[in-house]
Order: sequence, then structure tokens, then C-alpha cells
Amino acid sequence: MDILTLIVHNKRKEVAEKKELYPSKLLEKSLHFNAPIVSMKKYLQRDDKTGIIAEFKRKSPSKDMINAYAKVEEVTIGYMQAGCSGLSILTDEHYFGGSNKDLETARTYNFCPILRKDFIIDAYQIIEARAIGADTILLIAEVLEKEEVEALAKFAKSLGLEVLMEVHGEEQFSKLNQHIDIIGVNNRDLKTFKVSIKKSLELIQMIPDDFMKISESGISAPESILELKKAGFDGFLIGETFMKTSDPALACREFISEVEFASAAGAVSKRL
Repeated sequence: MDILTLIVHNKRKEVAEKKELYPSKLLEKSLHFNAPIVSMKKYLQRDDKTGIIAEFKRKSPSKDMINAYAKVEEVTIGYMQAGCSGLSILTDEHYFGGSNKDLETARTYNFCPILRKDFIIDAYQIIEARAIGADTILLIAEVLEKEEVEALAKFAKSLGLEVLMEVHGEEQFSKLNQHIDIIGVNNRDLKTFKVSIKKSLELIQMIPDDFMKISESGISAPESILELKKAGFDGFLIGETFMKTSDPALACREFISEVEFASAAGAVSKRL
């Protein structure tokens, strides 16, 4: 059994247990459940933002512990002060060291779009996402059937949430539907964990023009942002590059400064 199959297998058991402990009706009583949504799509189009969606995660199946000591409130505030377009918060506990509390804390301290990063396989998790303050949910095409993607996306939209569908190969574009807002190309193979931004550059031609486009994972150099932006990407999800440092917010700020410098240098070079 590969790691992705194992994660989904365990997630089904986890969701079943949560349904018993925290019924949907209880989640719907959350203060966040009917709060206005902050649009990730709109933030990605803002000229005063970078397009970077900065991620908070403590560990991953491929690297184990990345940063055990980072505080979600400090890191996420720093991310947004640096000029990020949004936040991605890992809520999977077993494999990524996250929690719903992390997202709730990020929501408390930030007025910005927040993506709930998890393995969503059940409508219950979408109700849960709304209850903890998420604005956007992630649907991973590789772990869902076409009918499941459409049903889950439609349900998310009925709750006011935006939907990011993540793809890893061209065959998964057949699962696109009218309820999807953003397409994310994951540069990491979820079965082997090998990473290359070439995946994004190869697959962007498959993404219809009416969808926002995000490149995810393996982005560690400012030059990669410029290359991906030139190719047509609107957003860039970055986590480990920042989180592996002792001060993720500072690393993010310095990275964005380097991107802005490289972009300005490129613009001058074109004029000469």
C-alpha cells in the first residue's frame, strides 16, 4: 500500500470517528460557520500582493518533522505582513502535525483567504472547514472519482466556500466541473514524493483560461516564481521553503524581497 492510499484509508476512519464525536449540527453552531468568506480568487488578482500562498505545516510524510516549534499566530501574521496573497493551513494531524485549532488560530489573527489543506473525502469535512474558518477547500483529484469531485465541490459552493482542485497528471483534468474555482498543479508526486516544477510547466497548457492557476510544492528559488508567472500561473503555494527555517515569517519576507528584486531587474533588462 503506497503512502497516499494509506493516508486516505486512515482518513476515512478518522472522519467516521469525528462524525460521532462532533455531529454536523454541532459544527454548524460555530461562530465562523456563517461568517463572510474571504475570496482567494480575488486576493490572487490584487496588484499589491505577490500571488504567494504561504503554508503552515509542522511535518510531512516525506520529511517527517520540519518545524516542531513554530507558532501558528506568529508565522501566519508574518506571512501576511510580508505580502502573501493567502494562507494554507495543514489540518491533518497524523501525517502533517496539524489540527483544526491551527486553522482557527490563523483565522483569529488574520483577515485573508485561508485554504484548508487536508485530504477531503467526505461532505462532513467541508462542513468542518466552514466551521473552523476556512475560505477555500482542497480537493485532490488523485484520490477522488469524477462524481465525488463534482458532488463535494458543489456542496462546498453551497456553503459559500471556494474550491481548489489539485491535479498531478493530465488524465485528472477530466474531473473538472463548473463548481471548481482554482486549479492547482502539485509538483510533488504523492506516491514517490519526487518534486519538479517541470510538472507545472507541462500541465499549464491543459488548464482552461477561465480557471485561476496555482503551482504547488518544490518552489524554492525566486527565479522559479518568475518562470511560473511567465508561463501563466496566478499563484504559488510555498510551505517547506519557509517552514524549514527557524523563522518562517522572516524567510518568507526575504524570499518575497528577492522575487521583487528579480522581477524589477528583469523589467529593466527588457527595456535596455
